[in-house]
Amino acid sequence: MSRVKRGKSANKRRKGLLKLAKGYKWRRKSHYRAAKEAVLHAGSHAFSGRKIKKRDYRSLWITRLSAAAKLNGTSYSKLAGELKKSKIGLNRKMLSELAINHPEVFKKIITK
Repeated sequence: MSRVKRGKSANKRRKGLLKLAKGYKWRRKSHYRAAKEAVLHAGSHAFSGRKIKKRDYRSLWITRLSAAAKLNGTSYSKLAGELKKSKIGLNRKMLSELAINHPEVFKKIITK
């Protein structure tokens, strides 16, 4: 039986991981062991970051709605309660977009 050299697959795996670490600083971009650790941590931070981004945007929309509601003589909590009672199914993102870009439409929604 002939001898099997396995360097090809190992090199391919290492090269792929180093490609993921491209743009990192210092040793983490060129040394396999450091790059492996850095890519692992980057992946976990990216996962949690996607969740945090959703949270941050929701709070931004609520802040914008609160400011727009105050300009129209009401509070955010009263606005949210009235929207629910009148069964207006617009989400916070769309309401904040209306408040910023189309304040006259937002005012009509509030009066409804």
